[in-house]
Amino acid sequence: SIDDFGTGYSNLAYLRKMPLYELKIDKGFIRDMPDDSNGTALVQSILAMAGQLGLRVVAEGIETSEQARFLAEHGQPFMQGYLFCRPMPLADLIERLASAEAEADAAVV
Repeated sequence: SIDDFGTGYSNLAYLRKMPLYELKIDKGFIRDMPDDSNGTALVQSILAMAGQLGLRVVAEGIETSEQARFLAEHGQPFMQGYLFCRPMPLADLIERLASAEAEADAAVV
């Protein structure tokens, strides 16, 4: 996996040379999307390139429903960010997942 794709050391040559399965689009590209046409074009290009290479994509820093909606309509990458949940201690996460599972089980019955 290449983290923070599009910044720092994420050279495009790595896509040919390394055995990869995933790109994580840096939140800096997501921040002003979809209102910023340049940032949006770059995100669309990364999604298209990853699709052609058969790579999974994770978009970091999703904070608005507009960002999530745009991504859902343009490539459907995995998404992470404050829109979905704030960082939390592991014990709290486990408790939250267990509660959600119990609610889902109750809804099925």
